Amino acid sequence: MAEKQKNVVELLEQQHQQIRRLLDDVVNSKGEERKAAFHRVVRLLAVHETAEEEVVHPYIRDHVEGGEKVVDDRLKEEKSAKETLSRLEDMDTESQEFVDLFKQLQRAVLEHAKAEEKNEFTHLRAVSDQRAMRGLAIAVEAAEAVAPTHPHPGTETGLKSAVATPFASVVDRTKDAIRAAMGKG
Repeated sequence: MAEKQKNVVELLEQQHQQIRRLLDDVVNSKGEERKAAFHRVVRLLAVHETAEEEVVHPYIRDHVEGGEKVVDDRLKEEKSAKETLSRLEDMDTESQEFVDLFKQLQRAVLEHAKAEEKNEFTHLRAVSDQRAMRGLAIAVEAAEAVAPTHPHPGTETGLKSAVATPFASVVDRTKDAIRAAMGKG
């Protein structure tokens, strides 16, 4: 028997749980284990946020009364998180500066996820039937399959995202493959 297809809210909530676990993994580990956990967090956050920017946010803007404000608030949070992630990527994961900044990021990401779950997900459930919710999940998964794997601050909306995302994705995935081949993450 086939597994019931997830709707977009179920998919994103599951990813939020995974993000929460990975954030804890970074804080609670050291050395190579922390570095690897951090790279997993960066990748998941970059892919997750890109898919939301490409699929969920436009849908909310188009289908939710006041959706523009709901999305704009989330985009500000996402831009700030991307900027912090970019800074963290250049730091030694064992430094106190990294740990302190990462904990700030962790708090911000958790607050952001809570705001999405309260605001965006509530609206999605209210304005969408199950067919639309499943269709959005498929679209999110497709966007994630080609999304950049590192943060790119300033590409959160519309044209900037449409232009930057394909190029950034190719560059990021190439860098990831090189790092993996060299045993660096």
